[in-house]
Amino acid sequence: MPSFTPDQWLILLLTFILGVILGMALMASPKWKGRYRDEVRRREALEAENAGLRKDAREMDSLRNAAARDEERRRAEEAPPPL
Repeated sequence: MPSFTPDQWLILLLTFILGVILGMALMASPKWKGRYRDEVRRREALEAENAGLRKDAREMDSLRNAAARDEERRRAEEAPPPL
């Protein structure tokens, strides 16, 4: 197994430190947190709207079926009796 030279160890250490500093800088930024929260709020609003639209669609289907049955019943009552 090849051993590392002191220069290679220094490069690895500097890369690690740079990664830690960059990671801390990105995690401390409130910009991504705000965007994430906005996206969550937008998604929840869309899901609520979709649930309302599905409820309205079910209600309209129910009313449409009831109206169709009522119309069929009226036509049957108004139709002359068969001979």
